[in-house]
Amino acid sequence: MSEEQFDLVVIGAGSGGVRAARTAAGHGARVAIIEERFFGGTCVNVGCVPKKLFAYGAGFAGDLELAADYGYRLGDWRFDWATLRDNKSREIERLNGIYRRILDQAGVTIFEGHGRVEGPGRVSVDGERTLTAEHILIATGGKPFVPDIPGKEHVRISDDLFYLEALPKTVAVVGGGYIASEFASILNGFGVTVHQLYRRELFLRGFDHDIRAFVAEHMAAKGVHLHFNTDVDAVEARPDGSRSLSLKGGGELIVDEVFYATGRDANLEGLFADGQTPALNDNGALRVDDYFQTTMKSVHALGDVIDRVPLTPVALAEGMWLAAHLFAEQKPAGPLDYRNIPTAVFGTPNIGTVGLTEEEALERFGTLRVYRSSFRPMRYSLGDIQERTLIKLIVDDASDRVVGLHMAGEEAAEITQGFAVAIRMGATKADFDATIGIHPTSAEEVVTLRQAEIVPADTQSGE
Repeated sequence: MSEEQFDLVVIGAGSGGVRAARTAAGHGARVAIIEERFFGGTCVNVGCVPKKLFAYGAGFAGDLELAADYGYRLGDWRFDWATLRDNKSREIERLNGIYRRILDQAGVTIFEGHGRVEGPGRVSVDGERTLTAEHILIATGGKPFVPDIPGKEHVRISDDLFYLEALPKTVAVVGGGYIASEFASILNGFGVTVHQLYRRELFLRGFDHDIRAFVAEHMAAKGVHLHFNTDVDAVEARPDGSRSLSLKGGGELIVDEVFYATGRDANLEGLFADGQTPALNDNGALRVDDYFQTTMKSVHALGDVIDRVPLTPVALAEGMWLAAHLFAEQKPAGPLDYRNIPTAVFGTPNIGTVGLTEEEALERFGTLRVYRSSFRPMRYSLGDIQERTLIKLIVDDASDRVVGLHMAGEEAAEITQGFAVAIRMGATKADFDATIGIHPTSAEEVVTLRQAEIVPADTQSGE
């Protein structure tokens, strides 16, 4: 096989891999990147970007209803799924081209094919050529996990939603995380009858309990059929093309399609030659140290394949940090800081969150002050649509520092992003109180919260 020499070879052209490659090239390294599927990874192609576009699309039905309260008479209208799907696909193709150009302009050599680590410092591409490098970076992301149940061949995964030929009339969405909850909201917004099934008491585990309960109530009011403490034993294809779900403990649910969003596994398939796989964590992700070094010499990993904080902006930050650590004259002062990472769920309602939940704060601090505000946003005040927003602020009573902000409602993600800067800088409740709000906005509620609930450290919190 032919052999080429680089300073860094990256396997996987998703967000983290591309950022690491172009940043390393900017530091003067000779960089190659290998991709066998699509540029931009899950986020750009079958994740954040198309999901957000679909979330926008799903929200227009509510906007059209609201428009009547403002005097608009729109007449008959209909939603055409094919138009949205195909417009989305054109945008994704455009973004793929942008990622390629970014890499080309940075001087990164692109190889299209399957990359495999043959050993320290050696990577093959489709078994036809060998690249040697001082450093190898694994950035192959994750892939959807479907439990091994009878009939699993009859279910769809999250990727499939973005390319459906036609919208089904009824669906079951199995799962309780970001993806499942977002998909349930989006499909409901398109007029699909949605059943969301989750095996625990309440979905969105890891988010603040008040936010979880608020979102569940809101989604149910919007018409999503929520089935908690419910799991699936088997899925059967019926003669008419529908799907029958046999539920644990008895019961049956019949729908047109079943979508599974029950987590993601590290994408390691065919990635290492026999006997060359580095150590894995218990969840099957690559084990790395604070410097993203695996247990194999010269092989690094980041992003969803290490399952540390599986978010696109985190992968970007990891990629920049590692490139600087390996190739910059000015090295990072210390390991990447994962504290106070803001995140969002683009369902209905949106969730924006940064910092600690009430449950986490109770474990870390003494007495807390908890501020809540639930209100009807101004733009719904002219009619009967009963939309609400919840804002919750967690304050360490001893230091007055704001340690958590949680919001569910319109523009929650946009509002939270701005306040994330203040929380990361250590802002106190007094700082929030001294900030003059923009009136009238939902965001001003964050700086006008005055009534606090005092929560002692020994309080028993819910799941």
